[in-house]
Amino acid sequence: MGRKNSWKIAVLEILQTSEQPLSAYEILGKLRDKNPKIAPPTIYRTLSDLVERGRAHRLESLNAYIACKTDKHDESAVITICDDCGVVSEHIDTGVLDALSTVIANSGFAPSRHVIELQGVCENCGHEQSLNQT
Repeated sequence: MGRKNSWKIAVLEILQTSEQPLSAYEILGKLRDKNPKIAPPTIYRTLSDLVERGRAHRLESLNAYIACKTDKHDESAVITICDDCGVVSEHIDTGVLDALSTVIANSGFAPSRHVIELQGVCENCGHEQSLNQT
């Protein structure tokens, strides 16, 4: 197995075992214990490749990464981020891209990639807030 593949495996394992999204530098910090010479460009290239292959998602609003939780890499992922507890969830919807394509069809705009993130309050935090209001 090549060095490039070993970095992919290591970074993906870190993302898969993390409870929270991680920045590239947080991932770098976790890898530096065993690989003190690893440099930020290696992490960024690895993350870029994982995102391109549908194995990870880059959270634009948080400048962080999470592991992809589904095998449906050709479908559109909708990411929800709770403002209270920080929980990030991945939802798959086959019609989201079709709907967006319809909206921009006549505009002449040609998207090269898409990121769909929604920020708000998750069900658990929303339930707690409603209990605290009564």
